[in-house]
Amino acid sequence: MEAGADWAESGTTAWRTTSIEIEGVRRARITCGFLDDDGTADRTPGVVSSAFVRDGRILAIQADDRRPGESPATRATLRTGDLAVVLVRRVGESALVTPEHEGWTATRSVGIIRAEPLIARWLHIWLRTPTAKARIDEDVTAHVEPTVSLDTLRQMLFPLPPPEVIGAYHRAFSLIEEMTALYGEAARKAVETADALHDDWAASAGRWETRPLAKVATSKTGKGSERSLPPSPPEPSADVIAPKDLYDLPVPHVSRFRLLGPAEGGALQPSGSIVLSTRSDGVHTAVLSRPATPLRSVVAIRPAEIQDRWWLLHELRSRSSDIAGLAQGRNGREISALALRRLEITWPNGFSRAEFHRAAEPLHEAAQLLVSRIATLHDLRNALLRDISAKAGILREPATESAERDTGAPDHAEIPLP
Repeated sequence: MEAGADWAESGTTAWRTTSIEIEGVRRARITCGFLDDDGTADRTPGVVSSAFVRDGRILAIQADDRRPGESPATRATLRTGDLAVVLVRRVGESALVTPEHEGWTATRSVGIIRAEPLIARWLHIWLRTPTAKARIDEDVTAHVEPTVSLDTLRQMLFPLPPPEVIGAYHRAFSLIEEMTALYGEAARKAVETADALHDDWAASAGRWETRPLAKVATSKTGKGSERSLPPSPPEPSADVIAPKDLYDLPVPHVSRFRLLGPAEGGALQPSGSIVLSTRSDGVHTAVLSRPATPLRSVVAIRPAEIQDRWWLLHELRSRSSDIAGLAQGRNGREISALALRRLEITWPNGFSRAEFHRAAEPLHEAAQLLVSRIATLHDLRNALLRDISAKAGILREPATESAERDTGAPDHAEIPLP
């Protein structure tokens, strides 16, 4: 948006251009938390760090007997209606504070915009537009991690539509967020139910034998890195999956692939294959819904029989810490097919594996359907955000690296983490 523009036309209604600084302390002001993000903040009841500001909301944190409101109020004490903005790493992501987090204390990585309800609600929407992301990206510093300053947010110009327009957009985005959360919770529960079924069956391990993974499946380590991929995908091309595409997946399904590469070379893995990567926090897995090529630090595992994939998937999920122990390198990210082949896993007889497949298949089909619906909601949300940018007078696109930073890298439909 041009700095000198005072108005942006949307139909017959004008959108005024303003900023937090222009609105003044009576209508809008911004500050930040004062607690350090020292690694314990994410586990401390009564404290909100940037890690918990995701997907338009503040994620629930397990509370104890201490009530946050009992502490004296400070500038970092959150109030209902405040807008919490991430200042470090996933810069610009925001969430409106609800009564659930009234009186909680923010860390230094969280900016707090305290404004009139209409302004706070609008900024919650505006900060997600391509234009706002591009503007923030111009002033992001990255000495250690991407960081945006309070001054940037305070001085950043934004359009302010009439109250009835803000109300309509707020209702639409709130419903999209609610539906996304609802579908995400249902998808997680479906997979957790399959996990529970596996654990129940595996508890009868005395009846089952154990076998090395190499005896029941073939495994292959991916090659190359994202940087080695050609800038323009050749023909024929195929989906490519990198380790970070598997990190933090709430369900073991990728609805959309972020990368494309050559389809030749024999590295393409068929649909139904299990792809696996590791981090210090454990193993991250997914089942391919269509053929894809794994990159380095991703192992593709193909069961001998397709009906064994659900048992094998949940067996690998249940052995997360054991598999992470086989990884090497910094933060345990280097896992190889050779190391996995020796992994001893519980292996029921063929009849029992087929029974488990029949029980788990509908649960995974439900999870995949819900993930695809979330992808549709994200498309609708992004279309609305682009439309808002256009109505504001100019549509700008953030840099690719900024876009990946904001979304956590993969373009698959993200489900809010529990």
